[in-house]
Amino acid sequence: MTRRFLARAAVLGVVTVGAAPSAAQTRASTSLQIYVIDVEGGNATLVVSPTGESLLIDTGNPSNGRDAERIVAAARDAGLTQIDHLIVTHYHADHIGGLPDLLPRLPVRHFIDPGPNIDPAGSGAKFEAAYKEMYAKGAHTVARPGARIPLAGVDVQVVTSNGEVLARPLPGAGRPNPYCARFTPGTNNLEDPMSVGVLVTFGRFRTVHLGDLTKNKEFELMCPANRLGTVDVILGVHHGQATSNSEVVVHALGPRAIIMNNGTRKGGEPEVMRTIFSSPGLEDLWQIHFSLFSGQEYTVPGLFIANVADEQPQAMPVAPMAVPAPGPGAPPPPAHNGPAYWFKLTADRDGTYTIANGRNGFSKTYRPQDLRNTGTR
Repeated sequence: MTRRFLARAAVLGVVTVGAAPSAAQTRASTSLQIYVIDVEGGNATLVVSPTGESLLIDTGNPSNGRDAERIVAAARDAGLTQIDHLIVTHYHADHIGGLPDLLPRLPVRHFIDPGPNIDPAGSGAKFEAAYKEMYAKGAHTVARPGARIPLAGVDVQVVTSNGEVLARPLPGAGRPNPYCARFTPGTNNLEDPMSVGVLVTFGRFRTVHLGDLTKNKEFELMCPANRLGTVDVILGVHHGQATSNSEVVVHALGPRAIIMNNGTRKGGEPEVMRTIFSSPGLEDLWQIHFSLFSGQEYTVPGLFIANVADEQPQAMPVAPMAVPAPGPGAPPPPAHNGPAYWFKLTADRDGTYTIANGRNGFSKTYRPQDLRNTGTR
């Protein structure tokens, strides 16, 4: 596929976006693999198809190579030598900041984003010029809702991008969303609503990653009708922050599992935890970190937590910690620069999937349930 066609496809929003298929990488299996990588409250989610093709969603924080090395470690575990497709969901530093350190370690063939950065004062604006130089050396696509990213054997469909949402319900979806009636609007910054969100389907298995999409955009996507149907797993959930994660998404999608990319003092906020724990059909929440904002009041058992602070406190707080006032006087979060552990999700075409905790070796397998992936109940 030529660069000219890619540019035209990006403008028209046609059904496929991406570069030509890559040479086979070193790993092939019959399963889909997804790594949710610890980047200290940022986002880096690696999707690997059964043929060994890869999709990386975001690159973590600017961290002197720390987050880049963590992504490379997951890629090595998956047998990868390059990233075939990279989605930059939006231009905040905890999503794009690790890219300059990552590229010398792990080449990227195809860059996908929501279009130009719209917040010149945002945390990721300083990476804008360097990012343009990076994608100029490869293929580049501006994502549009309804387009597909060509990951061999896996259907990856863009459902949100650049402030736009999927226009029509997907096949089998489209039922009225009962949670819309009690929706309360939230606040928006400039960049989070631009997030590229994708629905990943592998046989009967379905998962969604919506970047840092805010509540108001969640409402546009899911109301008055649920355009996506149900999913097995929600990935990310904006670190568990209350500017996202309304019932119109979390409850309506009906996940059995949620994997939260939070930090020790980022996300896991009580409002979000109440929404998650009350979601119909939810079995488990998996947290990349224990959250001080949750305390014991809202946390999950340690089996479902991938990472801990380097210096453990003598006692775990029961009450959630109050969010500190922003600014230079805010206390630093607990340190975690030692070993970092991921969650690894392995899914089969029949809808069976397993989530494994790299820290303690605990895993749980979820068997298929009839009618879960059809948008019906």
